Order: sequence, then C-alpha cells, then structure tokens
Amino acid sequence: QVQFVESGGGLVELGDSLRLSCAVPGFDLRGYAVGWFRQAPGKEREGVSCASSGVVDTIYAESVKGRFTISRDNAKNTVYLEMNNLKPEDTAVYFCAANLMRSRCITTMTTHEYSYWGQGTQVTVSA
Repeated sequence: QVQFVESGGGLVELGDSLRLSCAVPGFDLRGYAVGWFRQAPGKEREGVSCASSGVVDTIYAESVKGRFTISRDNAKNTVYLEMNNLKPEDTAVYFCAANLMRSRCITTMTTHEYSYWGQGTQVTVSA
C-alpha cells in the first residue's frame, strides 16, 4: 500500500521552529502537486501548503504565510515543511499527501483530491 511517512513533529514552545519531512516509498512524486494538511482536535483537516510538481508555484494558508515554507526534493521523493515562529494555534497532526489530479497547486486545497495519506506527525506548541 502506497502511503506517505511523515516525521519531524514534536513539542516546542511559542516562537520555536520545526522542519517536517514526508516521503512516499514506492511512488514517484515528480509529476504531482503535493500538499501539507493539518488537523487539530475537534476540527476538520485543513490545507496548509502545496507545492507544484516542479515547484513552479506554492500556496499557503493565510494563517501560515510568512512563517512556513514548503519545499520538495524530487530526487529523494521527499517533501518538507519548514515552520518558523510557531504559535499554539499551529498545534495539530500534520499530514502530507499527493494530488493525483493535478501537477499544479490551486488555492483551494480539498482533501478529496489528495491521496496516499500517512499517519501524520504531531506538532504541539506550548504558550
């Protein structure tokens, strides 16, 4: 079963940084947009950021613009999310997934367009 494997989460304090990684063994990501999502307790999963197949374009949720940076290394089949100036409201389980319908990102990140969800990595930011 093809599935992303996320890593890099942890417990940090307000203003700290984390770098999340996700890889998907056995699947070539090069032709697809890849997105990071997050889900806080009691809330729906929301799109955080997307990178197109050639990293031609990236998009970010308003809540993370200027603080998070998405990148990808297609040679390593890996996607990263650099998170700076973390806030308690960033606390969530973070997931990545591939958009098998598109190679480019669109502003609205809908979960039904994405596949190969992993188990996620927990990010907890204390005040």
